[in-house]
Amino acid sequence: MATYEYDLGVIGGGAAGLTVASGAAQLGARTLLIEKEPSLGGDCLHFGCVPSKTLIQSARLYHSLKSCSRFGLPEVEMKAVDFSGIAARIRSVIAVIQEHDSVERFCRLGVKVIFGAPRFVDDHQVELDGKRISARSWVIATGSSASPPHGAVLENIPYITNKEIFTLDRLPASLIVLGAGPIAIEMAQSFCRLGSRVTVIQRSGQILSKEDNDLADGVMQVMESEGIRFLLGSTVTSARTVGTNQELVVATRSGAETIVAERVLVAQGRSPNIDGLGLTEIGIAHNARGITVDNRMRTSHTHIYAPGDVNGRFQFTHAAGHEGGIVVANAIFRLPRKVNNRWMPWCTYCDPELASIGMNEKRAKEAGIGYTVWSEEFSANDRALAQGEGVGRLKMLLDEKENPLGVQILGPSAGEILAEWVAVLNGGMKLSALAGAIHPYPTLSEINKRVAGSYLSPKIFSSTVRKGLKLIFQLKGAACTPSSRI
Repeated sequence: MATYEYDLGVIGGGAAGLTVASGAAQLGARTLLIEKEPSLGGDCLHFGCVPSKTLIQSARLYHSLKSCSRFGLPEVEMKAVDFSGIAARIRSVIAVIQEHDSVERFCRLGVKVIFGAPRFVDDHQVELDGKRISARSWVIATGSSASPPHGAVLENIPYITNKEIFTLDRLPASLIVLGAGPIAIEMAQSFCRLGSRVTVIQRSGQILSKEDNDLADGVMQVMESEGIRFLLGSTVTSARTVGTNQELVVATRSGAETIVAERVLVAQGRSPNIDGLGLTEIGIAHNARGITVDNRMRTSHTHIYAPGDVNGRFQFTHAAGHEGGIVVANAIFRLPRKVNNRWMPWCTYCDPELASIGMNEKRAKEAGIGYTVWSEEFSANDRALAQGEGVGRLKMLLDEKENPLGVQILGPSAGEILAEWVAVLNGGMKLSALAGAIHPYPTLSEINKRVAGSYLSPKIFSSTVRKGLKLIFQLKGAACTPSSRI
């Protein structure tokens, strides 16, 4: 029997890798964690979720102060934003969270952490700084990075990605955003609210293309009202630097147009971090989207796993953490646990937020599944009206047997409201139980109870039920009708 230095080797110190390393070490496995960057935490901590949500909050507060007269308050004299202050706050938030992802903490858990860029030399060994390290099982959790621009159009101009945008030395007067996915939309709205003039250029005819068109259009209408310009169905055909600005020629639906801005943000999707790992040499199946895995997160070598962004399935931190847990069950407990993505939730943190779980209309149609839609408006939610946030709605999809397919929420704190549906759907709770549950008033989450109630109301208050009750209990019927008031 072969002897290995480690029971488990983990490459990548982001959400998936940290989940696997901490879980395996605490269960008694001799665990090695290798990280290419100078600190642990991955893209989410340093260039993604944490800095973006910190920036979004600063932008939201600044926007609220500028529009405080809507709430009956006196106008506030607003000074221009000093972005260095926001960048400093972002760094401070990262630093606090970094303590949880520190080398010292993982050492206390029993994990050996080293830094560098390893390469597989066979399916049990990697080479790092001229030294070979072996493990019985390996986990590739190297995550993803911003995809490079399509084609060579931008090769002669400087552009930024999510890796640079949070450390700008000053707020750009103008910003062009290429792409209209979650990162692009969140950054476009935030920088517009802080004072940048923002133009979003999208190749397709819809922003947030994975979402239903009606809800994505709702987001776009709000952002347009705040001053963001959208060019949909448009492609950049040439780019050059003019002085301190970048000049892009764009083929739009109405013809060629020249757009000038101080900065260009490229946010056109994500690519797996697999270069330099030696995957082809050891026969691990992969493509441009990521490493091929089965539902147990196993690669074509079944003792090598690939959870998180690197497999290209779901590029969410919470998905990476969940898949990391699947790896621990398989690699350490040797249990054939599989990923079940049926109720995978996600949220885009624009304002209003757009959150989803399960199937939306777009995916139901693609799957050929019949469905009905039950909807409630935030304009009928008392708490939303009190907060001045009545834009948006909740959509609940039921299949032909009236079982839930999914829920989408466009509205204030949609990601938080969705949490109730995470519990309801994963727990198999009946809609009648949700409709009958007592919610505090006034809360945004009442919209969940209300949509369940709207589904049940036609059944409870049907003419058949009314006739039966009248017959059994001798009920006398309506005490007032519109015609009786005349």
